[in-house]
Amino acid sequence: MVGSSHEALHRIFQKDPTLLTKALQKVLHVPFPTPREIAALNVDLTEIEPVERRVDTLLRAETDEGTYLLVVESQGKVDERKRGSWPYYLSYLYEKYRCEPVLIVITQSSKTAEWASRPIRFGFRDWHSLTVRPLVLGPDNVPMIADERQAEKDVPLAVLSAMTHGRGPQAPAILESLAAALRTIDPDSAAVFVQFVDSCLADPQAKQMWRDLMTAIQYFWRHPLAEQVREEGREQGREEGREEGRIEERRETILRTLEWRGIPVPDSVRERVEECTDLARLETWAQRALRVTEPTELFTDE
Repeated sequence: MVGSSHEALHRIFQKDPTLLTKALQKVLHVPFPTPREIAALNVDLTEIEPVERRVDTLLRAETDEGTYLLVVESQGKVDERKRGSWPYYLSYLYEKYRCEPVLIVITQSSKTAEWASRPIRFGFRDWHSLTVRPLVLGPDNVPMIADERQAEKDVPLAVLSAMTHGRGPQAPAILESLAAALRTIDPDSAAVFVQFVDSCLADPQAKQMWRDLMTAIQYFWRHPLAEQVREEGREQGREEGREEGRIEERRETILRTLEWRGIPVPDSVRERVEECTDLARLETWAQRALRVTEPTELFTDE
């Protein structure tokens, strides 16, 4: 079943098509010509036969060297059936549009990236009738952007970094840098990027941390995703509008963040957090929990 993580991984290129060619040039070091124009095309490759074929994202790039079709596939895991469908996509698209197709696979998994990057060859050993060589964007080659200034210089690339690296101990710095960078762009674009990242984060702790960071961006909570977040909260028995509920949530966020980052929490720190009833102070501690190296640093200057 296609999930929100799968959709987010390729739809970001529909939001900002230039990000795709920049990724080819800067991440994969492929000398792809800079497009003069990029247009989205119909992704449905279904024929008259009762077999449905649909690519994730299809873009047409007009360059000084010719017209290319950029075929983007979001891949969550190893799937040997793609050995048949990917060559089909490329052959069909070339026949339909008479433009050179380029296959780009994006994934959050190093294992899947390694598998997807292997050439697909049809024919016998010394004479291949057809060879498909996917270009792969994943956690091993997309730059990890964990610096706020670097994120501000290229927000779409920072979004792609969060989408491919948003798990493990490095996630807090990546997500925090991106959250700061989003404040520097127009609210409508930022709200879309927020949704891409939220949909893509498979780690529940990373997703919750991202939503905690986004509480500071007020326009986010007017976005359709906000209603989804609130609905999930209601389903889990949360009472977001009550002061007591917000205080308890912040306590849990602080302790959960420290534990997720691998920082042992002594009883004295845990008790101080759990006994605090000052929401503003808990908010400060929650932000510090993303950066401290020792749990007692939560209480700096206090």
